[in-house]
Amino acid sequence: MSNIDARPLAIFLMGPTASGKTALACELAQRFALDLISVDSALVYRGLDIGAAKPDAATLAEFPHRLIDIRDPAQPYSAAEFRADALREMESISTAGRIPLLVGGTGLYFRALQSGLSQLPEADADLRARLTDEAARLGWPVLHARLQHLDPVAAKKIRLGDAQRIQRALEVIALTGKPLSGQQGGMPAPFPYRVLKLALVPDDRAVLHERIAQRMDVMIAQGLLDEVRVLRSRGDLHADLPAFRAVGYRQAWQHLNGQFDATEFRDRAVFATRQLAKRQLTWLRGELDVLCLDPSVSGRAVRAVQDFLAALG
Repeated sequence: MSNIDARPLAIFLMGPTASGKTALACELAQRFALDLISVDSALVYRGLDIGAAKPDAATLAEFPHRLIDIRDPAQPYSAAEFRADALREMESISTAGRIPLLVGGTGLYFRALQSGLSQLPEADADLRARLTDEAARLGWPVLHARLQHLDPVAAKKIRLGDAQRIQRALEVIALTGKPLSGQQGGMPAPFPYRVLKLALVPDDRAVLHERIAQRMDVMIAQGLLDEVRVLRSRGDLHADLPAFRAVGYRQAWQHLNGQFDATEFRDRAVFATRQLAKRQLTWLRGELDVLCLDPSVSGRAVRAVQDFLAALG
């Protein structure tokens, strides 16, 4: 019996925010027969351009990224939807004789794609609206305390300020009558691709912190606040939507509400982005079979892809 693995190839390019993933993805797409798929929970939304560091029009014209600008910011987008969309795009790319390169920093999306999702109930719009209204009156810490009583295992893993996950955990309990922690896991089906996992992980964390601060200053200069003003003026958007939980947008919305001045907005946005990068790096350290690359060292990703294609192609 043959032990040859006939699954098609795929490449994951991961890393914290501001580590240079987009530039490297474009370089790899220029050298190899790769098509790009975005793995970013902010880039799916139309109108979130500057603050989401969306590749500019010239870059997207030369190096198209699938799963960018596919959803209006008023409409939430789930990890389950991403998995279905990404698998569809990967199949299309593989069928055309090319290799999908999935690039982004949303670890939840990568995990959902490769490992699958537990069979949890779909979101319930009315229930979510009630929980959101309740949080507006009582505060998310009160709802977190409720979750602590109903599902202490899940509450221990969810930060006090993580409104989205608190809401989802309470929603699942209300819909199923069972704690979320008892419904996750299970044995996923084998992932239908052979994957090379690359991660941009700076050896010097201070360099990444400086890049984050510089990029935020560029975003502000490019008109991040004006971008958020335009979105706010629509009238059907609010700060609790998943689109505006993205770092930078949340702080911009709060600043435009008058909660703090422009200087504090900038400092809060930089701090939140650095905290996001820290969480992303923590997640990457827990990933198996990842080749970590320092972004300052050129050429290693190209050689890794060459070796991958030579060995498995």
